[in-house]
Parts: sequence; C-alpha cells; structure tokens
Amino acid sequence: MMLITGFLIVLVSVAGGYLMADGNIHILFQPAEFVIIAGAATGGFIIATPVKIMKSVMSGIREAFVGKFYTKEAYMELLTLLYEVLFLIRKDGLLAVEKHINHPEKSDIFRQYPLVSNNDLAFTFIIDILRNLISTTLSSHELESLLDNELESIYEGAMHSSSSVSEVAESLPGLGIVAAVLGVVITMQSIAEPPEVLGHMIGAAMVGTFLGILLCYGFVGPVAKKLEYLAADHRDYLDVIRVAFVSFVGGAHYLIAVEFGRRVTPPNVKPTFDEVEKAINTKKRKRRERKK
Repeated sequence: MMLITGFLIVLVSVAGGYLMADGNIHILFQPAEFVIIAGAATGGFIIATPVKIMKSVMSGIREAFVGKFYTKEAYMELLTLLYEVLFLIRKDGLLAVEKHINHPEKSDIFRQYPLVSNNDLAFTFIIDILRNLISTTLSSHELESLLDNELESIYEGAMHSSSSVSEVAESLPGLGIVAAVLGVVITMQSIAEPPEVLGHMIGAAMVGTFLGILLCYGFVGPVAKKLEYLAADHRDYLDVIRVAFVSFVGGAHYLIAVEFGRRVTPPNVKPTFDEVEKAINTKKRKRRERKK
C-alpha cells in the first residue's frame, strides 16, 4: 500500500508542478515513447536475468506492494514459538519434535503460530535446523558456521533481485534518450512543416528523455531499494532463529536462548523483555490448564 502511495505522490507532484507552470499535459501523453522505453527495458531484463532471479524479483515486488515487512507482532510470535520448541527439546529430548517436523501441518505447536508457519523461508529454516540436530551431532560452533553460510547465501540470493531491478533502473535514462532520438528522426522527416508543428513534434520527442529519467528515479529505482530493505528484513528475522538455536545447542537454558534471540531483533520492532516474559507465562499457564 505504501508503494502505491509513493507512486501516486510522485505522479501528482510531477504533473502538478508541470501544470502550475502552465504546461500542456496532453503533450506528455506519448504511448509510443513509453512502449519503446518499457519494452526495451523489459527485453534487456529478460536477456540479462536468469529465470530463478526473475521469479525472485516477481515475488519480491509482490511483497513490496503488499508491504510485507516484519512487525513487532511477527517477532513476538517467533520468539514464543522458539520458546515452545526449545522447551519441548529440553523436557522430552530431540526426538520429541520429530513428529512436529515430519507433519508440520498437523503439529499442535506450529499451528498456533501462523505468522511463522505461513512464512515459507523462516519455517523451512527452522525445520531444517531441527532435522540437522536430530540426524547429526553438531557442536554450537559447527551449527553457527553452517547457519552463517546459509544466511549469507539466502541474503545474497535476495540481493540479486534488488541488483537486477537496479540495473533496469540505470538503463532507463539511456533508453529515454533512444526514444527521444527516434522522435527527432521522425521530426526530421517533417522538416518542411511550419514551426508550430515542428515545435510540437520536438516537444513530443523530448518526452522520451523525461519518461526515462522519471521512471528511473521516481519508480524503478525506489522499487530496487525497497527490495534491498526486504532482503535485509528477511535476514534479520532469520538471524533471531540462528542466534537462539546456536546458544541453545551451546548449553544455554531455553529461556536464555530466547532472550539471546530477542537481543538481536531490530530495535524498531524489538519486543521488551517484559512483553516476551508475559507471552511465555501465558503459554505456561495454558499448558498447565491443558494438563488439568
């Protein structure tokens, strides 16, 4: 929603300022110029980008339009889930979580946390860690190294999407010049026309340069930056999971492991110690009530 709002502000500001200067809005409507610029940019993107990165870009753009950033509620849910999983392991052993990871859709733990279980990236990350702990004997240092490498790989993959869109943005001013030059070529074919006609045609040709620059700095460039923030957002969320599991495997009490995870939560969405403690106490109370 915020992305659409930003687009509208760009359009209204540019068009409004142009009209305030007594500009003729009709001359800016040049579909042929837009087809040249957008079509060439899309073609260049397809030529330069592997299919897997294209899919990642489309997925990232959908997230950007929806505004799918991690909220404080999402981190609260994650920390509470980590508490439940780590408590179960400490209480009943690693094999106690096997049924939950083999059939997560039936898990009475995972189903309580839709913000985590519906997040394919984070949920797969958790499940893979638990499978590794069950099937292998990893020290905390080995697990930390493994997860560090995986997080770096995930982040780099996400950044490829941002880089690809950024490259498209950088090409737009040049493609705008291409459209403008083609417009001048067309104008030269009508050189015998009166000055007022030639002036209109030259103005229409210059719209290509205008569109290329506007699309670059007003639309596509900001989308690339948004994808970069999304990639960092995913990395920060997964880092909470990494820190909690590494500290737990290293011998920390499950409550301490959850606290370590809370400590690396981004400051703008970090739950307080009291908020996490309250959520955990609520889970403890519900567990006692179920036993009764």
